[in-house]
Amino acid sequence: MTKILLLSDTHSYLDDTVLKYVRQADEVWHAGDIGGLEVTDTLRAIKPVRAVYGNIDNNIIQKEFPLDNRFMCEKVDVYMTHIGGYPPKYNPRTRNEIKKKPPKLFICGHSHILKVMWDKNMNLLHMNPGACGKHGFHQVRTMLRFTIDGDNIKDLEVIELGKR
Repeated sequence: MTKILLLSDTHSYLDDTVLKYVRQADEVWHAGDIGGLEVTDTLRAIKPVRAVYGNIDNNIIQKEFPLDNRFMCEKVDVYMTHIGGYPPKYNPRTRNEIKKKPPKLFICGHSHILKVMWDKNMNLLHMNPGACGKHGFHQVRTMLRFTIDGDNIKDLEVIELGKR
């Protein structure tokens, strides 16, 4: 069983509340727009981190993290990228990748809008954790946490971190 904290769009911002949830997780996944390596260095000092770079991330972050991160967590095939769209309106690049080999869990960030939905056509779960940073148009800072147990994704929880 693996406890995941999923966040995105930190835009160089972390606070003690986010770090409290990091300590409760087994792994932290960051869906892009990191802002600065200080963010991922701080997270990595506490827990293992998987991440992708986003559209605001500089070449230093792009050398550290991929555009797409495809990996297995227990028995769940995960595909994470920053700009991905939503079911059924994925952006063309990610739609092609998903159609080739649909993951069980597709994660993206970018929109600053928290959304979790089932894509019945592709038979996958889509997650966007919203934004936990302070930069952007979102009103409330959000993250997600959930558990992967074998091939099950369960115990999904929305974490609201207060106003931006």
